[in-house]
Amino acid sequence: MNFERLYFLREEKDLTQEEIGKLVGTKKVSVCNWEKGREIIPLKSLNIYANFFNVSMDYILGLSDDKKASKKVDELDKVYIGKRIKEIRTKNKLSQRALAKVLNTTGSNIASYELGKTLILTSFAYEICNKYKVSLDWLCGRE
Repeated sequence: MNFERLYFLREEKDLTQEEIGKLVGTKKVSVCNWEKGREIIPLKSLNIYANFFNVSMDYILGLSDDKKASKKVDELDKVYIGKRIKEIRTKNKLSQRALAKVLNTTGSNIASYELGKTLILTSFAYEICNKYKVSLDWLCGRE
C-alpha cells in the first residue's frame, strides 16, 4: 500500500495535518502516521478523504492512477461490503477459511465481515482488491 497520495492530496489543497484530522475526526499525529505509512488509515477515514477530495479510494491507495471518483458515500455499509466480500469469495471458489489464509486472519473474521458485523480492515480490503482485481470503490459501494 502506498499512502503518499494522502500527503499530496492534502498539499494540493494547502491544508494542514491538523485540519485533515478535524475533518476525519482524529488527531494530527494519526494523519502524520498515515501519510508516512507508519499506520494504515481506517476504511471510514479513507472514505471521508475520498469524498472530501473527490477522488476514488483506489486512487488514494495506489490501486489505480485514475483520480475520478464514482459516487460519494456518506457512511460505509458493513452489510453491503460483507455481501461484496462473499461475492468475491464465492466467485473465486474459496471457503471462508481459504480466504482467511490468504489474508492471514481467521475464518471467524471473514464470517464477521461477510455478515456485516464488522467493517473490514483497510489492509484486508486492499489485499482482496489487489489479489482478485476488484475496485475498492466497488467493494465499498462507491460505484
